Amino acid sequence: MAGDEESQWPCLTTERRAACCEALQTEPSALREIGLDDYADTAVRALEGLARNHGKVTLVGHSFGGLTITRAAERVPDLVSRLVYLTAFCPAAHPSGDAYAMLPENGSSLIGPAMIGDPAKIGAYRLDARSNDPAYLELCRKAFYNDLPMNAFLHFAAYLNADTPAKASGDDARGTAARWGRVPRSFVRCTLDQALPPALQDRMIREADAMTPANRFDVHTLESSHSPFASMPDTLAGLLARL
Repeated sequence: MAGDEESQWPCLTTERRAACCEALQTEPSALREIGLDDYADTAVRALEGLARNHGKVTLVGHSFGGLTITRAAERVPDLVSRLVYLTAFCPAAHPSGDAYAMLPENGSSLIGPAMIGDPAKIGAYRLDARSNDPAYLELCRKAFYNDLPMNAFLHFAAYLNADTPAKASGDDARGTAARWGRVPRSFVRCTLDQALPPALQDRMIREADAMTPANRFDVHTLESSHSPFASMPDTLAGLLARL
Protein backbone atom coordinates (compact mmCIF):
# COMPACT_ATOMS: atom_id res chain seq x y z
CA MET A 1 0.00 0.00 0.00
CA ALA A 2 2.87 2.37 0.73
CA GLY A 3 3.80 2.39 -2.93
CA ASP A 4 0.27 3.53 -3.86
CA GLU A 5 0.29 6.47 -1.42
CA GLU A 6 0.69 9.18 -4.05
CA SER A 7 -2.02 7.74 -6.31
CA GLN A 8 -4.45 7.48 -3.37
CA TRP A 9 -3.66 10.98 -2.09
CA PRO A 10 -2.81 13.04 -5.18
CA CYS A 11 -3.01 16.28 -3.17
CA LEU A 12 0.17 15.18 -1.41
CA THR A 13 2.26 14.75 -4.54
CA THR A 14 4.99 17.24 -5.29
CA GLU A 15 3.20 18.40 -8.44
CA ARG A 16 -0.12 18.96 -6.69
CA ARG A 17 1.53 20.73 -3.79
CA ALA A 18 3.24 23.09 -6.23
CA ALA A 19 -0.04 23.74 -8.04
CA CYS A 20 -1.84 24.45 -4.77
CA CYS A 21 0.88 26.89 -3.71
CA GLU A 22 0.61 28.70 -7.03
CA ALA A 23 -3.18 28.86 -6.75
CA LEU A 24 -2.94 30.37 -3.28
CA GLN A 25 -1.07 33.31 -4.81
CA THR A 26 -3.85 34.20 -7.25
CA GLU A 27 -7.15 32.50 -6.36
CA PRO A 28 -9.80 35.16 -5.54
CA SER A 29 -11.07 34.78 -2.01
CA ALA A 30 -14.58 33.54 -1.42
CA LEU A 31 -14.71 36.16 1.36
CA ARG A 32 -13.75 39.13 -0.78
CA GLU A 33 -17.18 40.81 -0.59
CA ILE A 34 -17.40 40.63 3.20
CA GLY A 35 -17.15 44.04 4.84
CA LEU A 36 -16.97 45.31 8.38
CA ASP A 37 -20.74 45.72 8.56
CA ASP A 38 -21.12 41.97 8.04
CA TYR A 39 -18.95 41.33 11.10
CA ALA A 40 -20.78 44.00 13.10
CA ASP A 41 -24.20 42.62 12.13
CA THR A 42 -23.26 39.25 13.60
CA ALA A 43 -21.84 40.80 16.77
CA VAL A 44 -24.89 43.00 17.31
CA ARG A 45 -27.28 40.07 16.90
CA ALA A 46 -25.32 38.17 19.53
CA LEU A 47 -25.28 41.20 21.84
CA GLU A 48 -29.02 41.66 21.53
CA GLY A 49 -29.66 38.02 22.39
CA LEU A 50 -27.32 38.01 25.36
CA ALA A 51 -28.55 41.34 26.69
CA ARG A 52 -32.15 40.13 26.74
CA ASN A 53 -31.21 37.36 29.15
CA HIS A 54 -28.20 38.75 31.02
CA GLY A 55 -28.15 42.53 30.73
CA LYS A 56 -25.20 44.48 29.42
CA VAL A 57 -22.34 42.48 27.89
CA THR A 58 -18.55 42.76 28.05
CA LEU A 59 -17.32 42.60 24.47
CA VAL A 60 -13.78 41.36 23.81
CA GLY A 61 -12.03 41.84 20.47
CA HIS A 62 -8.65 40.37 19.55
CA SER A 63 -6.48 41.74 16.74
CA PHE A 64 -8.73 42.44 13.72
CA GLY A 65 -11.68 41.90 16.07
CA GLY A 66 -11.06 45.33 17.55
CA LEU A 67 -12.58 46.82 14.40
CA THR A 68 -15.70 44.73 14.92
CA ILE A 69 -16.26 45.59 18.57
CA THR A 70 -15.77 49.29 17.82
CA ARG A 71 -18.45 49.21 15.13
CA ALA A 72 -20.79 47.11 17.29
CA ALA A 73 -20.45 49.47 20.27
CA GLU A 74 -21.08 52.45 18.02
CA ARG A 75 -24.37 50.87 16.99
CA VAL A 76 -25.63 49.64 20.38
CA PRO A 77 -23.59 51.33 23.11
CA ASP A 78 -26.32 50.80 25.71
CA LEU A 79 -25.93 47.01 25.42
CA VAL A 80 -22.19 47.02 26.17
CA SER A 81 -20.84 47.24 29.72
CA ARG A 82 -17.18 47.26 28.66
CA LEU A 83 -15.06 46.94 25.54
CA VAL A 84 -11.85 44.94 25.87
CA TYR A 85 -9.20 45.34 23.16
CA LEU A 86 -6.90 42.35 23.39
CA THR A 87 -3.86 43.57 21.43
CA ALA A 88 -6.46 44.75 18.93
CA PHE A 89 -7.05 47.51 16.42
CA CYS A 90 -8.80 50.51 17.94
CA PRO A 91 -9.31 53.13 15.23
CA ALA A 92 -9.60 56.70 16.43
CA ALA A 93 -7.33 59.19 14.64
CA HIS A 94 -7.08 56.95 11.56
CA PRO A 95 -10.04 55.27 9.88
CA SER A 96 -9.21 51.62 9.36
CA GLY A 97 -7.05 48.62 10.08
CA ASP A 98 -5.27 49.22 6.80
CA ALA A 99 -4.50 52.82 7.76
CA TYR A 100 -2.92 51.74 11.04
CA ALA A 101 -0.96 48.99 9.31
CA MET A 102 0.75 51.68 7.22
CA LEU A 103 2.01 53.67 10.21
CA PRO A 104 5.72 53.59 11.18
CA GLU A 105 4.87 52.00 14.53
CA ASN A 106 3.79 48.92 12.58
CA GLY A 107 7.08 48.66 10.71
CA SER A 108 8.34 45.65 12.67
CA SER A 109 5.15 43.61 12.18
CA LEU A 110 5.66 40.17 10.66
CA ILE A 111 2.13 40.00 9.26
CA GLY A 112 3.13 41.56 5.95
CA PRO A 113 5.99 39.13 5.29
CA ALA A 114 3.67 36.22 6.12
CA MET A 115 1.00 37.28 3.63
CA ILE A 116 0.53 35.31 0.40
CA GLY A 117 -0.59 36.92 -2.85
CA ASP A 118 -1.74 40.46 -3.58
CA PRO A 119 -4.68 41.44 -1.32
CA ALA A 120 -5.90 43.94 -3.92
CA LYS A 121 -6.27 41.12 -6.45
CA ILE A 122 -7.44 38.23 -4.29
CA GLY A 123 -9.54 40.35 -1.93
CA ALA A 124 -8.04 38.96 1.25
CA TYR A 125 -5.07 38.95 3.55
CA ARG A 126 -4.04 35.33 3.13
CA LEU A 127 -1.96 32.95 5.22
CA ASP A 128 -1.01 29.35 4.56
CA ALA A 129 -0.75 27.99 8.08
CA ARG A 130 -0.95 24.43 6.71
CA SER A 131 2.13 24.91 4.56
CA ASN A 132 4.79 22.20 4.50
CA ASP A 133 7.56 24.83 4.24
CA PRO A 134 9.39 24.87 7.60
CA ALA A 135 10.78 28.38 7.06
CA TYR A 136 7.33 29.80 6.29
CA LEU A 137 5.76 28.04 9.28
CA GLU A 138 8.47 29.47 11.51
CA LEU A 139 7.65 32.95 10.20
CA CYS A 140 3.98 32.42 11.07
CA ARG A 141 4.89 31.12 14.51
CA LYS A 142 7.03 34.18 15.19
CA ALA A 143 4.30 36.51 13.97
CA PHE A 144 1.43 35.10 16.00
CA TYR A 145 2.63 32.58 18.60
CA ASN A 146 6.28 33.40 19.27
CA ASP A 147 6.10 32.35 22.93
CA LEU A 148 5.04 28.82 21.98
CA PRO A 149 7.24 26.04 20.56
CA MET A 150 6.60 24.86 17.02
CA ASN A 151 4.68 21.72 18.01
CA ALA A 152 2.24 23.78 20.08
CA PHE A 153 1.92 26.40 17.33
CA LEU A 154 0.99 23.71 14.77
CA HIS A 155 -1.93 22.66 16.95
CA PHE A 156 -3.36 26.19 16.83
CA ALA A 157 -2.35 26.75 13.20
CA ALA A 158 -4.73 23.98 12.14
CA TYR A 159 -7.61 26.23 13.21
CA LEU A 160 -6.44 29.48 11.62
CA ASN A 161 -8.55 30.85 8.78
CA ALA A 162 -6.59 31.28 5.57
CA ASP A 163 -8.31 34.52 4.50
CA THR A 164 -9.21 37.75 6.26
CA PRO A 165 -11.37 39.92 3.97
CA ALA A 166 -9.40 42.92 2.74
CA LYS A 167 -12.62 44.90 2.33
CA ALA A 168 -13.38 44.70 6.05
CA SER A 169 -9.88 45.82 6.97
CA GLY A 170 -10.20 48.81 4.67
CA ASP A 171 -13.63 49.99 5.85
CA ASP A 172 -13.86 53.04 8.09
CA ALA A 173 -14.16 51.55 11.57
CA ARG A 174 -14.08 54.67 13.74
CA GLY A 175 -16.69 55.23 16.39
CA THR A 176 -17.92 58.57 17.64
CA ALA A 177 -17.18 60.10 21.02
CA ALA A 178 -20.91 60.33 21.73
CA ARG A 179 -21.65 56.62 21.25
CA TRP A 180 -18.61 54.29 21.15
CA GLY A 181 -16.69 56.81 23.24
CA ARG A 182 -19.00 56.62 26.24
CA VAL A 183 -18.52 52.87 26.76
CA PRO A 184 -15.89 51.95 29.40
CA ARG A 185 -12.94 50.27 27.74
CA SER A 186 -9.81 48.30 28.57
CA PHE A 187 -6.73 47.50 26.51
CA VAL A 188 -4.61 44.41 27.10
CA ARG A 189 -1.12 45.17 25.81
CA CYS A 190 1.06 42.24 24.73
CA THR A 191 4.71 43.16 24.95
CA LEU A 192 6.10 40.29 22.83
CA ASP A 193 3.61 40.79 20.01
CA GLN A 194 5.25 40.65 16.57
CA ALA A 195 1.97 40.93 14.66
CA LEU A 196 0.62 44.11 16.26
CA PRO A 197 3.77 45.68 17.73
CA PRO A 198 3.62 47.28 21.20
CA ALA A 199 4.47 50.67 19.68
CA LEU A 200 1.33 50.50 17.54
CA GLN A 201 -0.77 49.26 20.45
CA ASP A 202 0.40 52.24 22.51
CA ARG A 203 -0.30 54.70 19.70
CA MET A 204 -3.88 53.48 19.40
CA ILE A 205 -4.33 53.79 23.16
CA ARG A 206 -3.04 57.39 23.11
CA GLU A 207 -5.19 58.40 20.15
CA ALA A 208 -8.36 56.90 21.60
CA ASP A 209 -7.71 58.60 24.95
CA ALA A 210 -7.18 61.92 23.18
CA MET A 211 -10.55 61.49 21.48
CA THR A 212 -12.38 60.81 24.76
CA PRO A 213 -10.25 62.28 27.57
CA ALA A 214 -13.04 61.81 30.11
CA ASN A 215 -13.23 58.08 29.29
CA ARG A 216 -9.69 56.76 28.96
CA PHE A 217 -8.47 53.20 28.50
CA ASP A 218 -7.94 51.02 31.54
CA VAL A 219 -4.60 49.47 30.44
CA HIS A 220 -3.20 46.06 31.41
CA THR A 221 0.00 44.42 30.19
CA LEU A 222 0.92 40.80 29.53
CA GLU A 223 4.38 39.56 28.59
CA SER A 224 2.90 37.63 25.73
CA SER A 225 2.88 37.13 21.98
CA HIS A 226 -0.11 38.09 19.85
CA SER A 227 -1.95 35.03 21.22
CA PRO A 228 -2.07 35.01 25.05
CA PHE A 229 -5.15 32.79 24.89
CA ALA A 230 -2.76 30.10 23.66
CA SER A 231 0.37 30.76 25.71
CA MET A 232 -1.16 31.91 29.03
CA PRO A 233 -4.87 31.08 28.97
CA ASP A 234 -5.33 30.99 32.76
CA THR A 235 -3.62 34.36 33.24
CA LEU A 236 -5.68 35.92 30.49
CA ALA A 237 -8.93 34.41 31.76
CA GLY A 238 -8.21 35.72 35.26
CA LEU A 239 -7.52 39.19 33.91
CA LEU A 240 -10.71 39.26 31.85
CA ALA A 241 -12.76 38.03 34.79
CA ARG A 242 -11.56 40.96 36.89
CA LEU A 243 -12.49 43.63 34.37
